[in-house]
Amino acid sequence: MVPTLESKTALITGASKGVGKGIALELARCGCHIAVNYSSDARGADATAAEVRALGRQAVTVQADAGVAADVDRMFAEVLRQFPRLDILVNNAGTQTWKALLDLEEAEWDNVIRTNLKGCFLCTQRAGRHMREQGGGSIVNIGSGCNKVPFPNLSNYTASKGGIEMFTKSAALELAKYRIRVNCVAPGAIEIERTLQEAADYGKTWAAVTPRGRVGQPLDVARAVAFLAGDSADFITGQTLFVDGGLFSQPVWPY
Repeated sequence: MVPTLESKTALITGASKGVGKGIALELARCGCHIAVNYSSDARGADATAAEVRALGRQAVTVQADAGVAADVDRMFAEVLRQFPRLDILVNNAGTQTWKALLDLEEAEWDNVIRTNLKGCFLCTQRAGRHMREQGGGSIVNIGSGCNKVPFPNLSNYTASKGGIEMFTKSAALELAKYRIRVNCVAPGAIEIERTLQEAADYGKTWAAVTPRGRVGQPLDVARAVAFLAGDSADFITGQTLFVDGGLFSQPVWPY
């Protein structure tokens, strides 16, 4: 059953492409009006917004670096100028550096932690303040398979996503009294523009080791987000939902 989010407003960070775009479109199909955040890809954000409008929903684009407080303040002011309220925040904006730990530069560490973890904090705090005044809301943070297992050559990314999971739990405990739910969706191998650059045949490579027998798509993640954002998940908060086809649940098994 498709969750009903009729006439609610959702802000999705990093929604110009990939998983963020998939989330924006699925929430629009469920009835949401959408604020499409982007950092540098204005053309992609405009394309996402156009597709949202084609679904019969309102859409605006807003540029902001999620890891910069002044940008986040400006973004929320613009979203709340365009819409009367914000019901759903999806903290999706993220970046990564593929490099061995012993070669990782301090600036690379800082950039990933700032964008992924600090960005999640800043946006959750600003959304939480607004949602407290309006009487509730739902926040969904995007984690990763490395919430469950460490990823080699991605030490800063793994640290940021692990931090997001624990931040989700802490925020959920503090904000529950304001009727604000905070959850985390942790995708596995998802076929998007960025991951297609990782392997010559990304889909076949990951399908071979995924119990479900296929690689994930943005819609798989988006449907989980829509569920957690909606009223069907009213008694769910502080949780991490893995959307990985069983990939990171399987043990190392010798036979």
